[in-house]
Amino acid sequence: MNPFQRAWRGSKSDWRLYLLSVFSVAVAFVCLAAALLVVVNAHELYQRWGTLGRASVYLVPSASREAAAELAHALEQTPGVTRVRYVPSIEARKQLQGRSSDPVLDQLPDRAFPSSLEIDLARDLPLERIEAIQSQLETLPAVENVETYGSWTERLGKLLAGGVTAALLLAIVVLAAVASVVSSTIRLALQRRRVEVEVLKLVGATDSYVRQPFLVEGAAQGAAGALLAVIVVGVLYGIVLGHFDAQLGAMLGMSPTFLPFWMSLILVVIGGGLGAVAAFGSLRKLLVV
Repeated sequence: MNPFQRAWRGSKSDWRLYLLSVFSVAVAFVCLAAALLVVVNAHELYQRWGTLGRASVYLVPSASREAAAELAHALEQTPGVTRVRYVPSIEARKQLQGRSSDPVLDQLPDRAFPSSLEIDLARDLPLERIEAIQSQLETLPAVENVETYGSWTERLGKLLAGGVTAALLLAIVVLAAVASVVSSTIRLALQRRRVEVEVLKLVGATDSYVRQPFLVEGAAQGAAGALLAVIVVGVLYGIVLGHFDAQLGAMLGMSPTFLPFWMSLILVVIGGGLGAVAAFGSLRKLLVV
């Protein structure tokens, strides 16, 4: 009888114990998978805004349409600028009111929504060049403010770095929790099958032969718990996605994304490997009869 058959026979006799172990492992991995999901979406948002290639030039209220047209023509001739679109005050109001039904916004005057020039920049345009264009524009009398969205990218970068650090710390906690759960389960299973192990040792079975099914059981517990965690997080993701506002996605330039397949697979592999290692560690001292 191979180790997998012996592991299956043993797990059937202790299925309640293993079911509780898988559930405990899944709870730990749910926390890690959820943290990774946040990091993945923060990274996607950072990539989106970091390569946005856009700038908004807000004009002073007294700027005429002719002055805006002249400025737009000058920007179109500027190296690194691929497209310029004029957004008058009325259109800016409509765009904002289309995303909100707040009566306060409806009562604001048109000058509360400044006209602007929406600029598309080359994707590979260096940051120094963008800052130079911004500085030149801010000196013009018709320009009130220039927004390149660089501050948002910097904030997202800090958020992403914090999320990665938190995920790494959480991963350490999860690995310790999984090792503890699987080790305890294997110890209990070994105690319950103590007589079977003693008989095997009496008839000449080696420690390696006795240990094999327990290693398979530990790996199966870790992998099953991680897989269950990915499924649970996937269901929660689907619920959130079903209630996600499409207009918010348009503002952000992206919609939430789930964990990549390779990352989900790595979680399952880590769960299985950690379960096997934890089982081996718990058996090294106890497998002496």
